[in-house]
Amino acid sequence: MNLKKVLATTAILMIGAGTAYAEGAKIFVIGGKPDDPFWSIVKKGAEDAGLVVAAQGGSVTWLGPQNYDNLGVDAAELIRQAIDQGASAIVGPDWVPEAMDPAFKAVVDAGIPLVIYNAGGLAAADKLGAMNYVGSDDYKGGVVGGEYLAKAGNLKGVCINTLPGAANIEAYCAGFKEGMTNGGGVGDVLPLPATSFGSATAVAQAVKAYLLQNPDVNAVFTIGNVDANSATSGIMQAGKAGSVQICGINFDETILTNIQSGAQLCAIDQQGYHQGYLAVSILNSYVNYGLTVPTREILTGPGVIDKTNVEATLAGVKVGTR
Repeated sequence: MNLKKVLATTAILMIGAGTAYAEGAKIFVIGGKPDDPFWSIVKKGAEDAGLVVAAQGGSVTWLGPQNYDNLGVDAAELIRQAIDQGASAIVGPDWVPEAMDPAFKAVVDAGIPLVIYNAGGLAAADKLGAMNYVGSDDYKGGVVGGEYLAKAGNLKGVCINTLPGAANIEAYCAGFKEGMTNGGGVGDVLPLPATSFGSATAVAQAVKAYLLQNPDVNAVFTIGNVDANSATSGIMQAGKAGSVQICGINFDETILTNIQSGAQLCAIDQQGYHQGYLAVSILNSYVNYGLTVPTREILTGPGVIDKTNVEATLAGVKVGTR
């Protein structure tokens, strides 16, 4: 008998790895919209890890919603699609637990190895019976942003929440408020309809209106790079450029250029490439070889991008990994 197959069969019997490894791992990854700049980086990480998966006879399939209007329900349906399509392992973010957890429970009940990534944290992984959590600590990401803004002298801030109800977004804004308080300031939250997420016009107009109605606000925190660029436009439209500073979750090349010029103070990095790459790699190794990572919470952030490290970050952007 093939030695490789014998070793794999032994590992499966010993620790319960689920799939016949000679066939390779059939890994499904639940992620964001195809045109979402942040999720395109996560997808690249998953696809790069997928090169090894394919070399070992397996495959990686990306499933993402067409929009974020009904995020929890749509994502739960994608999880069920992965089960129906014969997944041997699944990666997914626990964005909206009340809508998605029953689908994740179906994954675990079916004996399919699961890694939670990007949203939910180790608490979600524990609750759902997942192997690992790979991603940033969303609450701490908000705290870091709020503290950075406050310590820079911007003591009255607002978090622009364009996906109310999503667990990771709510955590960002709650953390931001604590961070502002820790830095001696005060933070508020401006919830907008989910249809505002990624809408440059809607976010810019909302930020402009809020700043004009609250002239003492001098800090804006956003939950995604698209919203950060839109908020920058809203700050300019309100005539507040230079007096209102912005920091936000994630970044793109425009944001890094804004950090260089001073139009944006900082960005909070959660290293999306690592989230996709590590989650897929962990499951591939488990299905094929019975390997596990005992450090169940694998943090990829938060980190701060500002003028001190923006040049190095730009180098990563040019190859699609940052």
